[in-house]
Amino acid sequence: MAGKHAAGSLLLGLTLGIVLVVVVLGGEAAVSTNEFCTSCHSMTYPAEELKTSSHYGALGANPGCKDCHIPQGLQNFHLAVATHVVDGARELYLEAVNDYSTLEKFNERRLIMAHDARLNLKKWDSRTCRTCHRNPQPPGADAKAAHKKMETEGATCIDCHQNLVHKEVAETDLNESRKQGKMV
Repeated sequence: MAGKHAAGSLLLGLTLGIVLVVVVLGGEAAVSTNEFCTSCHSMTYPAEELKTSSHYGALGANPGCKDCHIPQGLQNFHLAVATHVVDGARELYLEAVNDYSTLEKFNERRLIMAHDARLNLKKWDSRTCRTCHRNPQPPGADAKAAHKKMETEGATCIDCHQNLVHKEVAETDLNESRKQGKMV
């Protein structure tokens, strides 16, 4: 009798575990779509900017929001979930308390939002950049020397490439910003 009860509990636990994994993976996939990201009105502005950037259509690729802003793959799943939970909650709050009804109003907070996104990329060692740019071969001596910094000074892609996709805003010192806990 105890054996049947244990087997039933094990089967129930296994079934619930599988359902939980499917729900978490499916949920993560659902909130990683451009449609989900742009369901907040404010994100329609940067989504349109992406379509006119050098990254869109380059080499036949049309990256979406997740490709740059959410680390992909099972090895980064914990980062993707944490990003959606922490940053997503913050962004929902900010969407509710700020007026982004016009591009001008959005631009009032653009630098802060860009800085937050840059800090994430810095924290992740620009792993979303490296998904596509696996072995960059920079042209010219200056670019080659700058890329050496990644090996010698702990720099990462976003330290030098801060305005590639969205409307240009002031560059920030990401290392100092991290040290001081504020935008520098």
